[in-house]
Order: sequence, then C-alpha cells, then structure tokens
Amino acid sequence: MQILIVEDEQEVAAFIKSGLEDYGFNADIANDALQAQMKLANTDYTTIILDVNLPVINGFELCKIIRSRYEDVSILMLTALSNTDNKLSGFDAGADDYLVKPFEFRELIARLRALNRRRALPTSDAILKIADLEFNQESKTVKRGNQKILLTARELALLEFFMKNQNKALTRNEITEKVWDVNFDTGTNVVDVYVNYLRKKIDKDFPKKLIHTISGIGYIMQESDD
Repeated sequence: MQILIVEDEQEVAAFIKSGLEDYGFNADIANDALQAQMKLANTDYTTIILDVNLPVINGFELCKIIRSRYEDVSILMLTALSNTDNKLSGFDAGADDYLVKPFEFRELIARLRALNRRRALPTSDAILKIADLEFNQESKTVKRGNQKILLTARELALLEFFMKNQNKALTRNEITEKVWDVNFDTGTNVVDVYVNYLRKKIDKDFPKKLIHTISGIGYIMQESDD
C-alpha cells in the first residue's frame, strides 16, 4: 500500500509516517494541496490520509479535486473536526472514511487495512439490477430506464450495498458499519440523511419506488412495499 499523508503540521505528519512505516507501509508527506497534487501526478498512491485544516485549499475542497481525478484512490480524512456536519461534508466530498483526532494508531491501521481489502475485492457480476435501475460496479455508473443518474462516492457506496442486499431488511447500524466502516454516535442521523439524498435521485421522479422505510428497523430495497 502506497500512502500519501496530506498534513500541514510537520510533526504530526512525521509521526504518522513513522508509525505507518513501522507497520510496513510506504508513506510520503505533502504539507499542502499543491504539494499533494504534484505528488499524485507522479506517484500511483493507493490511499490518501487527508487533514481538513490545510492552508489555501482546505481538505474538503482538495478531497473533491482528488476524487474527480483519481476515482480508484481511497481517501481517509483524519481531522479534529468531529461533529456530524463535518463528517457529512467529508463523505459528500468523496472521502471513503473519516477518523477524528486524537486517535488510536491501531484504529488508523485497521481502517487502512479495511479500505485496502474493500479496494481489492473482485466484482463477480459487473451489473447490479432491480426493476429498471442498473448499477455498473466496474464503471461506477447508474441509470434508471434511459436516464443516467449522477451520485456522489458515498451515495454510490450506499446504493451498491442496498442493491447487493435486495429484499433484506437492513438496520441503520448494519448500513453504517458496511458503508462507512465506522461506528457513529448513536444519536447521529447520517444514514437517514444519505438515504434521503439517494431517494431524491433514484426514486423521486419515478412511479415505482425502490427504497422503503421499515418502522423501528431501518430500510429495505425491493420493487414493492407489499
């Protein structure tokens, strides 16, 4: 795993780099968005550890830039910003995971390994289908009928999980663990927020609804709610 650490505090960056190398990872450091983009243009990184409070271009904006140019790279945001709105901003920007400072180094390693496993998973059937909705797992494109639907990285991950678990009742905890790889505070509504985002894009303008709420449990994807 080749990792790029984007962190403007040099002591923190050096600490993370040293710790990663102790676990056998290769790691480089960029102290701002410009350095990060230069390194990304010259090295094939598998994973980026990205701080939010960066000079000139903050981590959220940089995350959007990276995601638009490098679809396959895994992005883990590592920041002191801990509230749900910050986390949603990170995932909206295209992050795959979000870890709050201060952190346990073992947890960082576990999350990096989980991201690497997910990145390496082979796709058995490239096209997932339900009704007239299609998800291409290789190209990460979605269409319903003849209409192409544009989704963020987090919405894509959520839709993929729903489509792989059609006709199965899914709790909010299951969705959080499988789609986000993190356990949010029990009071957060991050799952409901993202399900609402997804519904607006894949259900709102179509007569047949596919995502249904199960009171007291969570959600289910199926062709009807009978």
